[in-house]
Amino acid sequence: MPDPRIEKLSEVLVQYSTAVKPGDRVLIQGHVLSEPLIKEIYIQTLQAGGHPLVIPQLPGMGQLFMSHASDDQLKHIPEPLKMALEIYDVAITIMGSDNTKELSNVAPDRLQLSNQARSELMKTMMQRMGDGSLRWVGTQFPMTGNAQDADMSLREYEDMVYGACLPDMNDPVGYWKRFSSWQEKIVQWLKGKDTVHVTGRETDLRLKITGRSFMNCNGRQNMPDGEVCTSPVEDSMNGHVCFSYPTIYQGREVTGVRLWFENGKVVKAAADKGGEFLQSVLDTDEGSRLVGEFAIGTNEGITKFTRSILFDEKINGSFHMAIGAGLPEAGGKNESAIHWDMICDLREGGEIRVDDELLYKNGSFVIDF
Repeated sequence: MPDPRIEKLSEVLVQYSTAVKPGDRVLIQGHVLSEPLIKEIYIQTLQAGGHPLVIPQLPGMGQLFMSHASDDQLKHIPEPLKMALEIYDVAITIMGSDNTKELSNVAPDRLQLSNQARSELMKTMMQRMGDGSLRWVGTQFPMTGNAQDADMSLREYEDMVYGACLPDMNDPVGYWKRFSSWQEKIVQWLKGKDTVHVTGRETDLRLKITGRSFMNCNGRQNMPDGEVCTSPVEDSMNGHVCFSYPTIYQGREVTGVRLWFENGKVVKAAADKGGEFLQSVLDTDEGSRLVGEFAIGTNEGITKFTRSILFDEKINGSFHMAIGAGLPEAGGKNESAIHWDMICDLREGGEIRVDDELLYKNGSFVIDF
């Protein structure tokens, strides 16, 4: 019997997140094991009058590419993919993996070369998402690899995924509209502010947000969602941070990450595990040592670390930042082939002050929104 939650999630993605309308060209990408969700999105896109194009991903293809591609092939971007991201109106990406570790043994310099080649794709996507010409949303289909990473059975993981995406099964679209209205109050409070000071365990960071806008991350680009985010002024980040959770990038897990900043740039980095990989990613390009995003997680349904950034960056009671590409729609100017999110728990003694006014303490807003 089909899981009714798949139809409900597709409804949110097509009707709310991307608001597919007649004539829209819709790119749908996902692992073949997410076939039930791909098919439902395909059906609902057709019912909405859109023109769907499905690009499926086969198991193990990433590892095969990295193992056999020449340097020239690593740098090649298929023209159809480039064209789709340049002209399509909607892109729906379904994440999830049967093996999240398939790239774990790939040499860092090969990953770096591939990342550098995709910098133009990243730039195109960021710019088009920023100006509204591309309506993109990413979601996750529950798969065994992700369930194992989260130390859950597949059934437990399914319940977590759908619970975070569909807090109200009877009216999931209505829920996200109500959530958006609540979060917009936080965004409006932050409007026009200048400085942010974050303190926590081994963390003391100062950054500027002058002239930058905070985004109401309300399920339009991620599902699940739940964060308010911006791009800090590029040369403003100073201080140090210790990230509470392992940070995962391209299947590599780096633990105990600590970063030191001077005038916006990472000047020192350390990790308990995976330090060599961390350094290689930081050296990807000119923009990879700058911070492209600063955000506060607000999804009360996500409380446990799962090793999936789509969920973990929204953990209620946390903040996260991403090194690399900035958010043009928030005023960010940094360009990079990478965008690597790292999360810090503030539920035990953490604070966020904005223009010297206390906004957030021990993982909760102290101002009534």
